[in-house]
Amino acid sequence: MKIMAVDFGDARTGVAISDEMEMLVAFTAVVPSRKPERAAAEIAELAKEKGVREIVVGLPKNMNGSEGPRAELCREFAALLESLSGISVRTWDERLTTVDAHRILSDNGVYGKKRKNTVDAVAASLILEGYLGYRANRPKET
Repeated sequence: MKIMAVDFGDARTGVAISDEMEMLVAFTAVVPSRKPERAAAEIAELAKEKGVREIVVGLPKNMNGSEGPRAELCREFAALLESLSGISVRTWDERLTTVDAHRILSDNGVYGKKRKNTVDAVAASLILEGYLGYRANRPKET
């Protein structure tokens, strides 16, 4: 089953989609939009086009596990995305994914405008990898 991960942002939203076997990130994109409604509509359409069956929206928690205003915005975006797509949406702890994404890009010599345009997709890929790892390691329901 294909799973989509979303790194919701103010100006750009990163998207990553798994392969059918839920092992790899098979597709990434960045949706540029400053309006959550527009971003959600574009992502819902992309999910339908790609045959996504589940969506995971990154939830930016504080290091102590508490949630701030940004987490509430992500929860609202997840609910909007679920209503527009008709696909089950859950949130996933994404602490430090953007920091890790910047580090990965720096380690690979990606700077400036190119970095700005890809960091959200890399962060979405990290969210997806974490979620896929969780799914692979949890006990299967019988």
